[in-house]
Amino acid sequence: MAEHHDAHHDTEYHRGEMDISEQAATYDLFMALTKWGSLLTAVSLVFLTIWFATDFGFLAAAGAGVILLVAGIVFLRKKPGQH
Repeated sequence: MAEHHDAHHDTEYHRGEMDISEQAATYDLFMALTKWGSLLTAVSLVFLTIWFATDFGFLAAAGAGVILLVAGIVFLRKKPGQH
């Protein structure tokens, strides 16, 4: 079996030697957007459900939305020492 060598394939892969800072930054951004987007989706659903599907009205829906938003920010923000 003939071996095929290209100029750009002369280097061998060595585990742990590659700079992955861009991949790590992309992953962190994706996770942050997912986390905060999920919170905003949940707040929107609660607000719209209470406003339109119950007799409580706009103020009760806004209050519930604000409470959920504040609770979500408190629980989802990065804690000191987190990566």
